[in-house]
Amino acid sequence: MISVAQAQKIVIEKASFLPRTLMPVSKSRQRYLAEAIKAPISLPPFRQSAMDGYAFIYEEGITSLTLTGKVQAGATKVPQLKRGEAIRIFTGAPVPDAANTVIIQEHTQLEDQILHLQKLPAKGANIRPVGEQVTEGVKVLEQGHAINEASIGFLAGLGITEVSVYSFPKVAVLMTGDELQEPGTPLEPNQIYESNGIMLKNALARLGIFEVTLVKAKDTFEETKNSIAQALETHDILLVSGGISVGDYDFVQESLKANSVTEHFYKVNQKPGKPLWFGTKDSKSVFGLPGNPASSLTAFYVYVLPHLRARMGSLSPFLSTRKARLTESIKNPIGKTLFLKAGVTDDTITPYTGQASSMLNTYALSNALLVVEEGQEILEKGQQVGYIDLNF
Repeated sequence: MISVAQAQKIVIEKASFLPRTLMPVSKSRQRYLAEAIKAPISLPPFRQSAMDGYAFIYEEGITSLTLTGKVQAGATKVPQLKRGEAIRIFTGAPVPDAANTVIIQEHTQLEDQILHLQKLPAKGANIRPVGEQVTEGVKVLEQGHAINEASIGFLAGLGITEVSVYSFPKVAVLMTGDELQEPGTPLEPNQIYESNGIMLKNALARLGIFEVTLVKAKDTFEETKNSIAQALETHDILLVSGGISVGDYDFVQESLKANSVTEHFYKVNQKPGKPLWFGTKDSKSVFGLPGNPASSLTAFYVYVLPHLRARMGSLSPFLSTRKARLTESIKNPIGKTLFLKAGVTDDTITPYTGQASSMLNTYALSNALLVVEEGQEILEKGQQVGYIDLNF
């Protein structure tokens, strides 16, 4: 049995990059850049007015100017400007070459083409210089950058239409357990509704991964082995839900071995989710997740998600960790790392009741996983503690 830190280190070390692909910028949200981006142009590419107002040549003590023209955003021709003259200008419009200042319209009064300056601005005011945001040729986004809507707007503003990104993985989720029944059907005696598959599929969707196949296998060695073999042929990632222990009807480990999947670890010193398995076969990754829903979801957040992000190119694959003050004391007599479903409000964190690995009701209300390290026996009320932020 290994520590949480060791297990997390291994899942990142074994996270080989997925293939690169060229993609339109407009469709690249939630992808990670496979190569750095250099600015093909400066932003802005010309001197721009930052305000609606009047462009002029600054002179100390000047109080009035003669209005001689107008220029708006997108204008291809810019009027000439002389001392003592003003050009009406709008936000984003090109500034005349001779102009070195823009006065905002609220500080002026126009009477018969004479512009009265009521409050003279500083020299150079309200003009965006060439390259104020970005200079041509400078690296603006690093390899591994997570593309979001702001990134897309920024890249579009640079005139970039296509980027090199890492592919999203094809994921198979294999559910084991003869006791599992499809939701929406009448529940048979001693059966439970299967929830892990749909839960994990939606957890993957939060990462932008929608190419997910759900597979159900009966509790036999042959069916489990064959289902794993088929999944590995056509998918990059296999998540096996349940059957990873060593009971009479748990055939996952034996089936993984039969499919030549190399084990990297089995069992982590944590609660919930101790019976966690991780291995690889060539470029394929396999996680054997606990069958209990809360354990399975915790393992996803702590191990599967960062592994997937790392394979997709992220340089910061783990969920953010933060600090908050405990609203009640916690004891940890078992010497394991505890991941507790919790709620964070402002700067305080409250562990919920119903921490059992089978319970999703409190998980549905949680926005954090409170982390109690394996060496911490007591956490006192009011103490600053670490937690994993589930708002991602």
